[in-house]
Amino acid sequence: MKVLIVGGGGREHALAWKIAQSPKVTKLYAAPGNAGIAAVAECVDIPPDEVQALLKFALRESIDLTVVGPEAPLVAGIVDRFEAHGLPIFGPSQRAAELEGSKVFAKHILRKHGIPTAHYDVFDTVDAAEEHIRKAPLPLVVKADGLAAGKGVTVCHRREEALEAIARIMKERVFGDAGNRVVIEQCLFGEEASILALTDGRTIVPLPTSQDHKRVNDNDEGPNTGGMGAYSPAPVVTEEQAARIEREILIPIVHAMNAEERRYKGVIYAGIMMTDDGPRVLEFNVRFGDPETQPILFRLRGDLVPVINSIAHGNLAEAALDWDPRPAVCVVIASGGYPGHYEKGKVIKGLDKAAAMPDVAVFHAGTALKNGKVVTAGGRVVGVTARGDDIQAAIARAYEAVKLIQFPGMHYRTDIGARALRRGT
Repeated sequence: MKVLIVGGGGREHALAWKIAQSPKVTKLYAAPGNAGIAAVAECVDIPPDEVQALLKFALRESIDLTVVGPEAPLVAGIVDRFEAHGLPIFGPSQRAAELEGSKVFAKHILRKHGIPTAHYDVFDTVDAAEEHIRKAPLPLVVKADGLAAGKGVTVCHRREEALEAIARIMKERVFGDAGNRVVIEQCLFGEEASILALTDGRTIVPLPTSQDHKRVNDNDEGPNTGGMGAYSPAPVVTEEQAARIEREILIPIVHAMNAEERRYKGVIYAGIMMTDDGPRVLEFNVRFGDPETQPILFRLRGDLVPVINSIAHGNLAEAALDWDPRPAVCVVIASGGYPGHYEKGKVIKGLDKAAAMPDVAVFHAGTALKNGKVVTAGGRVVGVTARGDDIQAAIARAYEAVKLIQFPGMHYRTDIGARALRRGT
């Protein structure tokens, strides 16, 4: 079968790496792909948000299955467009993708259907939001309603911080129309976990737990990023708690979307805060997480394609997924200055050496080929992913591989997985 992957980041490289292993796949394309993806797929110069161009390409090449990586094309309705032309595609419809496309919609669904989350209020004017901030108990979390590339959420311990967040979102319009409305909610305390599950709207298959590291610097300091590393499994979620999350959050949200006539198929990603009162939903994403996909798929044994193909056809009857019990850790190497201004075009050395290590994969994110050399082309450049017999061994192997890679100004956190170590796993 011919498969098209939409996107060009680390998540998409991990998907391409896994999908390319399938004996069912005869040809693999990626749009636009990156320098790493080019080793396993033919890269096509079409941006992920150019839905019409992607549709034309899929029709011309008779693509049998399309797998969408990023959220923007899903929110823009790529699934509806492809399905209208009889093209199987993995991901939720535009109406279902609103679960990530609108924080307001997601919170309203959670409240309406009794799914545990933080108390919240919604505001569409600056004055009303500022008045609420002056009275509400601290700390607060301010969220832009729409898509903001993972940067639209601010945790505010002081009122000045919350007022500044409102100014950025609603006055300065740093996220454009995504800031037409804001959600202001109570701050939940605990440890975060990423819970991903595959679903066709009827059957739910949870994937192994994982934990992301959002802040740019060690000890969770500095601004939020798209993710500086992840590991799987996340020991903060016990087997008992995982069953509770499935029972109280995953199953109810799929039923809730059905009740709203927004049948959900694809992968659903719940950002969960493990509080003293139990798991609480922070947000939903409607696609594979990045970088969580890297350590999760690195643990997957066997063929992913039949499972996602059955979901694309709306029938997840059986999902025979076999998981390596060994933990995996992904360390993201970023460009200096990320998530702010950074330079591109830096030649990257040592990629082949790192990738040649046993139980190591180097997933490219922001890379490109220039004059036959791999150069930096984004904020997050590569995700170095490693397995080990325990979390400590996986961490050590990942950082051993990281040290083989070099480019000017590179930056990475040195404490990915530290929370798991503190739990004695």
